[in-house]
Amino acid sequence: MGELGLVTIIVIAINVIVSFKGFNDIAFFQKYKFNVGDIKRGAKYQIFSSGFLHVDHTHLFVNMLTLYFFANVVIYGLGTTGFILVYIASLILGNLLSFFFHRNEYEYTAVGASGAVMGVLYSAILLRPDMMLGLFFIIPVPAYIFGIGYLLYTIYGMKRRVGNIGHDAHFGGAVGGYILTLLLAPSLFQTELLMVILLAIPIIVLFVLQKLGKI
Repeated sequence: MGELGLVTIIVIAINVIVSFKGFNDIAFFQKYKFNVGDIKRGAKYQIFSSGFLHVDHTHLFVNMLTLYFFANVVIYGLGTTGFILVYIASLILGNLLSFFFHRNEYEYTAVGASGAVMGVLYSAILLRPDMMLGLFFIIPVPAYIFGIGYLLYTIYGMKRRVGNIGHDAHFGGAVGGYILTLLLAPSLFQTELLMVILLAIPIIVLFVLQKLGKI
């Protein structure tokens, strides 16, 4: 963790360049951000482009810092191509889930790489569930406990609309990372079957709640 490989540098650079363009060009930001109304009117590209824009420097920094810490775990486990697939699929799935839950809210908008970064984080957890992560950067917590707990909190955030946060995009991104990692490394069903099952629990919970109309 924490090493800056070429592909990670490229992904971070694209996020920085696009985000700074958005910071300084409101027309650019408005055109490429995620907006349900625009997407329904044909701007499907926003499902992808919005994942490289950020609200402010702090938003950009936090996402890129998280990516910096976990990208190499995924690159080591799945290879460079696998990492890129996880990143892009998580970005798109995160925004598709967000669109699904907000499809009738024409003014709903969102930006950020959080879905893609959550996919990378969840992929890293699945590949290395023995990792210890710092809760609030202080309390050591096993990676799989953090992953399960965070997604359960995300479901709560989706249900209660907690904060100005795209909880659904986070959740969709994590699901993207989970699915792509298992597709690219099916051996995990043998080597980490318990973790595969445990990390699926929040996904099943969300599916059941949605079917019951509780979210």
